[in-house]
Amino acid sequence: MRWPPWLAVWLAWAWRAGAGLPATLCSSRGLCRAPLGPNASHPEPGRCQRGAADLCAWPLSSEGLRDPFPIDVIQENYVRNVRNCIFSVVYPTPFKSRVRLVAVSEEVLENILDLDVSVKGTSDFLQFVSGGKVIFGSIPLAHRYGGHQFGSWAGQLGDGRAHLIGIYTNRHGERWELQLKGSGKTPYSRNGDGRAVLRSSVREFLCSEAMHYLGIPTSRAASLVVSDDDVWRDQFYNGNIKKERGAIVLRLAKSWFRIGSLEILAHSGELDLERRLLEFIIQEHFPSIAMNDSNRYLEFFSTVVSETANLIALWMSVGFAHGVCNTDNFSLLSITIDYGPFGFMDSYDPNFVPNTSDDERRYKIGNQANVGLFNLSKLLQALKPLLDPRQKQLASQILGGYGERYYIRFTELFKTKLGLLGENEDDNYLIAFLLKLMEDTKADFTMTFRQLSEITEDQLKELHIPEEFWALQDLGKHKLFSEWVTMYRLRLNRNKGDSDTKRRTRMTSSYPTADFTTSLPETAGCRESRLLPSPPSLGQGS
Repeated sequence: MRWPPWLAVWLAWAWRAGAGLPATLCSSRGLCRAPLGPNASHPEPGRCQRGAADLCAWPLSSEGLRDPFPIDVIQENYVRNVRNCIFSVVYPTPFKSRVRLVAVSEEVLENILDLDVSVKGTSDFLQFVSGGKVIFGSIPLAHRYGGHQFGSWAGQLGDGRAHLIGIYTNRHGERWELQLKGSGKTPYSRNGDGRAVLRSSVREFLCSEAMHYLGIPTSRAASLVVSDDDVWRDQFYNGNIKKERGAIVLRLAKSWFRIGSLEILAHSGELDLERRLLEFIIQEHFPSIAMNDSNRYLEFFSTVVSETANLIALWMSVGFAHGVCNTDNFSLLSITIDYGPFGFMDSYDPNFVPNTSDDERRYKIGNQANVGLFNLSKLLQALKPLLDPRQKQLASQILGGYGERYYIRFTELFKTKLGLLGENEDDNYLIAFLLKLMEDTKADFTMTFRQLSEITEDQLKELHIPEEFWALQDLGKHKLFSEWVTMYRLRLNRNKGDSDTKRRTRMTSSYPTADFTTSLPETAGCRESRLLPSPPSLGQGS
């Protein structure tokens, strides 16, 4: 009998268990416990009822990603060039020191992972989310991908400090991929140590959850643990290396595949494997595309183009700058992933760059839409070997429509922020006019729109800006502010069936009540009053 390569790797690992590698969490694999009561329905295979309190009764498996693809045939975990596979089997490296649970998202535990909140107090949970133990039968994987970084092809990248520890399908039928970040070296670590520090891990945990509640497609964070292991980092690349504490985030996404997942296969000439991966992605994550449609790759590309335009417009609507918009950080499902040197604008500035190492300002907030176009062009380049001449031409036309899709969505979002209803040919000018005033006066981005939602039309009419509306007072210092207010009021009067009360209620409901950039440091215990920029990872990926 021929064993699959992953099974041979797992058996080899199991034979070496106890030599500093994670142990299995449960000696035998249980199913979801049957619900109580004679009329209770049984869960479908592989799905738990809400509130499982025992991880041994929690169905987690990596088969859904392991079985469809060839696995790296090399068993040893060392940095190397990997070919002819999508994943390598590699286990997390447990911390050597004590580990403490710093934070959990109870909403993620209960509503996505079907776990009772009480599970967070168990030793098994702490061991699981820190990479100390794995669920029996779920084989951890590291993903192989490449990417264009700062505009140039960087070759093989991959999960250099992340381990995909399983797939969970919850009671809603949603499929989530669980990944540990900061959990040790993999074949893709390059010059990195496989670790993440508490500083960057807190940022990812908080920001991914904040983005979700802002209504922006994103990965989620379930837990954060910290150790006493020493991890050395040169935070600002000034030669001042400091000791920090190692940390691990358990993060979730519907899929971790990214543009670079297809790029590496196209660049390596592994076209059969690229086609196999693309078919899998479409079948699993794009249910509206028929698998017997001869143009399914075109439909896939069109969807990614449209959803990427939507995502970046959403980023812009809340003043979010990703910081490292490389193709290896752009999700094929158009969700926000890989939170590194991100930042939120305080004062409106299209040249805002949160990444301290982006000397050329390539990823400044005002260039994100252009970078999105560049990344999609690289996706098309990776897809072209799989397209016929007619499809290539149509795909180029689809890409050419990206700018219009982005512009339409951007306008829709900012009209909502201004409380505008219906269509008017001058809306784009009204929005651009306001943003120019904000840029000139360095007005606070978030609070300008928030305070516009709270101020009455009569106060605007009289140009009487109360002291508590400090962002609007800054804006009011511009000599053209009164002209913009006149245009804005005339436009509001064209809102059919609207009133000032309705406008303010509608606008207020679309804004957060707290500015993430000011609330994060207090929550995270930082000394600064604003969110400090964070440097990119040291060549480890993810």
